[in-house]
Parts: sequence; C-alpha cells; structure tokens
Amino acid sequence: MDIVLISDPRVAAIEVRECGEALAPVRGRLRLDERMASASGAYSFLRAGLLGRLERAERRLPAGFHLLIVEGYREIAVQQEIFDSYSDTLRRTYPDMSPDDLYAAASRYVSPVPVAPHTAGAAVDLTLCADDGTEYDMGTAVNDTPEESAGACFTASPDISGEARSHRKILGAALEGVGLVNYPTEWWHWSYGDRYWAYTTGASHAVYGPTSIVA
Repeated sequence: MDIVLISDPRVAAIEVRECGEALAPVRGRLRLDERMASASGAYSFLRAGLLGRLERAERRLPAGFHLLIVEGYREIAVQQEIFDSYSDTLRRTYPDMSPDDLYAAASRYVSPVPVAPHTAGAAVDLTLCADDGTEYDMGTAVNDTPEESAGACFTASPDISGEARSHRKILGAALEGVGLVNYPTEWWHWSYGDRYWAYTTGASHAVYGPTSIVA
C-alpha cells in the first residue's frame, strides 16, 4: 500500500474551516507522560473534541490497558524547529538528496508547519501502558525515527514482534473506533479534525487549523 505523506499537495489543498473549539488540558482526564514536558505546558493540551474522543477510546480498551498521552498541542515555533533540525540531519546523512526529496523524507517523521496537526491541537502522540504505568511493547519507542528504527516505526511494519503487532492492533482498534486516523509512518501519531484526517476520511474540509493557548 502506498503511503500518502502529510506533505502531499492533496493534503495541503484541503480547506480548513476553523470551528473555534478551545484547547483543553489532558491532565486529570487521561494518563499523561512527562517525557515531552515543556515550560509552557503546551504538550498537555488538545482540542476539547479530540480529548473527549480519547476518553471514549480509553473505555474501549481491554482490561489492564490504558492510553498514555505523550504529546498533544505543539507551538508553531517548536514545530518549525523540529522540522528544520530533522531536515538538517537528513541533509548531512544524504548530501546528494534533492531539496524536494529531502522535504518529502523529512515529512515521513515531522509534519511541515503549514499542515502540521500538532499545531492545531488536532494530533496526539501516545502509547499503551498497564495499570501500574509500565509501557507495553509497541515495537519501537515513541518518536523513534525511520533511521533509528530501520523502518519499524511504520505502523504496518512487518519487522516487529507478534506481541508488539498485537499491541498496535489494540491501540488502533480503540482509536479508529472513535474516529481518529493514524499517520502510517508513526504508529504513535493519531489525529482528528485536521487536514490529514479530512484527506484520509474523505471529509470535505478540516475543522481544526493552527491555534494557540489563550491565557
């Protein structure tokens, strides 16, 4: 199956009709991991509608399984910094790569700012954990790059254990059941209401665009 990258012109061409829904705090509603914690606390917010869907997904999981939220909203400046940093890494690794190919390669792992669902509060990076907080084997760590994981970060990668594959299916069933879509190069990245969601589901438009936390 061909993977449509988030940088694809067909994704970028989708209209955003911002619904104006506020960002809401994850803390106190779902389990929140601190590995991506920042001084601003932005990582711990999501659009209210997405957060509600995640709460419903939590209730769909088998006994002993829980969602562990790693990162939600991401400020635009931070998103640009991450994209630029990863692009620089690829440029050093593959010095003969053309600018267009470099942009596409970077987009496998980091969304370009114009279409980035994290800056809309529409995307969540997450994993599964047990009752005691121990993370289940998902085949790679959250945020492992394609280079670091030899492609095992791709959701449908065959190069993971049967146990990890089973855990990814459990996660996917719960999230797809409440309307979220996965970015297939990152098993941990799911979204709702953004352009990639609209493209994947055939919706006429996205409902979440870039936003900010209002103090």
